[in-house]
Amino acid sequence: MNRTAYDSVKIARGNDRPTGLDYIKEIFTDFFELHGDRRYADDPAVVGGIARLSGKPVTVIAIEKGHTVKERAARYFGAPGPEGYRKALRLMKQAEKFHRPVICFVDTSGAYCGVGAEERGQGQAIAENLMTMMGLSVPVISVLIGEGGSGGALALAVANRVWMLENAIYSVISPEGCASILWKDAKKAGEAAACLKLTAQDAKQYGFAEEIISEEKLGQAVFYTGLRRQLEKELGELLELPDLREQRYERFRAFGRSSL
Repeated sequence: MNRTAYDSVKIARGNDRPTGLDYIKEIFTDFFELHGDRRYADDPAVVGGIARLSGKPVTVIAIEKGHTVKERAARYFGAPGPEGYRKALRLMKQAEKFHRPVICFVDTSGAYCGVGAEERGQGQAIAENLMTMMGLSVPVISVLIGEGGSGGALALAVANRVWMLENAIYSVISPEGCASILWKDAKKAGEAAACLKLTAQDAKQYGFAEEIISEEKLGQAVFYTGLRRQLEKELGELLELPDLREQRYERFRAFGRSSL
């Protein structure tokens, strides 16, 4: 039986999937977490800091959902507020200052949709990330490890390379939200998922992702070892490019050309 797009949505949302902190702990060494946006507060939905990738310093940022119900509630179910995006932005600017590559792990249904978040500038925080990431002079790799929802995901995915796990999703809106808008019926989420072209295979076909990562050994030591080696190799290739900003710019300019 062929897997549907909505099957991938369900798998991407699975409680048993590794979260951002799992990737940080298994792939990097000497991780030192940094907190706060220097304006308002620390957002537990975004974890970031300095680490070493096979001995080389990098800045790593992850959206963290947590595993248990208690952890997920404490992490706002992986829905960052403006403080989380500003924290990420602060760390990326710091990475540029000290010439450290940036690696992001994205897993969010979307930015936190609350009145307080809007009052504190949610939209502006996301927009500032998009603009600043486009102009970073250091390599940026973003890996979608689960859900990649709307601007909440894109705010950490304006990268030189975007990778997706084979069951990760990347979409402007959730299938349920799309179905509610188009057909006034959230039960048509499966049909909406197919229309949204949100799977990793769709993203690679249309140029939104460069690499699809197999989940055959997901969560096992061999999986993390393989991903670490892939990251090392990719960073080495990116560092050879003459202008990372131009490459990033052209990557996004190319979106949609294949479908014209």
